[in-house]
Amino acid sequence: MSEATLDIKNISKGFGEFWSREEIILDFSLTVHAGELLVLVGPSGCGKSTLVNLVAGFDRPDTGKILLNNKEITSPGHDRMVVFQETALIPWQTTVQNVMFGPLLRGESREKILEEANRLLDKVGLGEFKEKFPIQLSGGMQRRAELARAMINHPDLMIMDEPFRGLDAMSRELMQEFFVRLFEETGRTNLFVTSEIDEAIFLADRLVVLSNRPTSVRKTIEIKLPRPRDFLMLRETEAYEYKKEAMELLHEEAIKSFKTSGDRRDFLTAVSKKTG
Repeated sequence: MSEATLDIKNISKGFGEFWSREEIILDFSLTVHAGELLVLVGPSGCGKSTLVNLVAGFDRPDTGKILLNNKEITSPGHDRMVVFQETALIPWQTTVQNVMFGPLLRGESREKILEEANRLLDKVGLGEFKEKFPIQLSGGMQRRAELARAMINHPDLMIMDEPFRGLDAMSRELMQEFFVRLFEETGRTNLFVTSEIDEAIFLADRLVVLSNRPTSVRKTIEIKLPRPRDFLMLRETEAYEYKKEAMELLHEEAIKSFKTSGDRRDFLTAVSKKTG
């Protein structure tokens, strides 16, 4: 099990200047415990991707700190690996070359890395496809290749930004089952973002429902379904109650988001007329 703990402490992040400035995240705090799979859900546009970029180190908060193992995150690092919504595989490299890319870039032994890459590709069911290029892989295969590429870096924290979005229903379900098995086997600390409630409940140890922007934690739901998990659990009464609670909260926040967007649009229109 991973010993990595992520601490997000009173961070804020906004964009724009003066009257056009908008706070996306405001005084936000959250802890992802060591070996935990924490899932974030929230209304569209609430700041989930902004939060991912901050934790990954692609951007800096305006105020507050983000700590991994008590060390402040100020830039990207191989102690954190991100799997994005869209594939980030290098199109002119084979599957195995993609998996090896990070360690080779850091100057690690090619022979050692090749051996580990082959082992990981076997683990994710792509051993027979290691010499294929990304365009020759299905969407689900590309996602598995990206997981192997992340794991070869031995990150303390995996950051999953809606990684199965865009897959067909069956591929998505299979990837969810594959991912949850991988997590249960490795115990690696995970921050997982999704817009799918069933996916969130199936995967999570804790489900954090985010508010409309500026983002805060609306509620944290402990998902007490036993592990190992299978999709039949989603038919149980307990899972249904989790889903009902999360959906009600999200619906309330979505209504606020809709109203806030309309109010802001009216405000900007009024300002434009006065300054035009």
